[in-house]
Amino acid sequence: MPSDATRRDTTQRRLTREIFFIFCLQLYRPERTRFHGICWLYVFHCKKNDYTNQLEARFIDHNGSTVFVACMFEGYKVQRLHVGEDVFGCFCCSMESGVRIYNVEPLMEKGHLDHEQVGSVASCSMLHRSNLLAVVGGGVSPKFSEISVLIWDDACDSRDAKDKLVLEFTFTKPVLAVRMRHDKIVMVLKNRIYVYSLPDKPLKLFEFDTRDNPKGLCDLCPSLDKQLLVFPGHKCGSLQLADLSNSKPGTSSAPFTINAHQSEIACLALNQPGSVAASASRKGTLIRLFDTSSRDKLVELRRGTDPATLYCLNFSHDSSFLCASSDKGTVHIFALKDTKLNRRSALARVGKVGPVIGQYVDSQWSLASFTVPAECACICAFGKNTSKNVNSVIAICVDGTFHKYVFTPDGNCNREAFDVYLDICNDDDF
Repeated sequence: MPSDATRRDTTQRRLTREIFFIFCLQLYRPERTRFHGICWLYVFHCKKNDYTNQLEARFIDHNGSTVFVACMFEGYKVQRLHVGEDVFGCFCCSMESGVRIYNVEPLMEKGHLDHEQVGSVASCSMLHRSNLLAVVGGGVSPKFSEISVLIWDDACDSRDAKDKLVLEFTFTKPVLAVRMRHDKIVMVLKNRIYVYSLPDKPLKLFEFDTRDNPKGLCDLCPSLDKQLLVFPGHKCGSLQLADLSNSKPGTSSAPFTINAHQSEIACLALNQPGSVAASASRKGTLIRLFDTSSRDKLVELRRGTDPATLYCLNFSHDSSFLCASSDKGTVHIFALKDTKLNRRSALARVGKVGPVIGQYVDSQWSLASFTVPAECACICAFGKNTSKNVNSVIAICVDGTFHKYVFTPDGNCNREAFDVYLDICNDDDF
């Protein structure tokens, strides 16, 4: 017997196709099209491409000739998006049909691994802009196990996909996230984090037990000067920071703890130098920043008053700004170096208020914001500055849309570019 969820999904897909059929009938009107003799609708044929999840409708006349074709995507089946560790110059897209890698400015596909090569992929991570890509299988038709991390080397001359898989790490439980820097790879499981040396003859350097971490939350500093790893602590709402610089195989390191929130951590990030850590809880109303050396709280930023699920936090390259995306369909931009640019509550002018209200009044609100499709998971990051006083933010959504906005210190924010990145393809092999 199918479950209730399966029946609902089947019903929804059937309704979607029926609506699509009606839509096509409205578009196709034989009286508007000139044909020799009498042409009438004979067959409606609807098929689905399992790799792209695309519906194709064909209207065929009595002679068997196609007179009208329409296409619709029943969801792009994007599993996960990942931004490059050092500079926001490219991003990886894990899909049911493989992996795509895109350059951001200008937006273009740099390469892809198709379904035949890697199957459906749960997550992928690129080492900066190099030829190394970490792939974890998952989805409806995986070629590789979800408990393994495979390193794909595109620089390998062989055309055989097996020869391009140069490293493999296998564990006893599913791998939820992978982070890489030039000398280390971090693999996140639900209750444990493993750190190995990279790329030659990988050795296990660290192993950290963690609180339940179903989202695979962690961030790795890419700086050459500071090798810092941040992940959820054992205590609810806490962060753990581990210094990975002084490492020998088989040794352990005791990370220090920051009590950041009262509820579970939902999102976290490090700035480029590794000097500041940002985090948000499952409530999603506040974002707190901490000095990674002193562990002191630097500033508290308010996303909003209603609870929300935060998808992404990201610092600008010079740590002047922070951006955040959530299921509310809004990307918020906060000033960090000059916090006077952030908005304040009008109650701040009143003077002294109660301790509870005072926390709300003292919070800093975003200096600028823009909207993306609501309840559509997206990653956000800062792009290249177009001028001294004009900065840009990129938002990439799992529905296949690409958004670029520019903002000024006075809070003015305007859209500069919009595209559907899944429509952009490169016919060359990755």
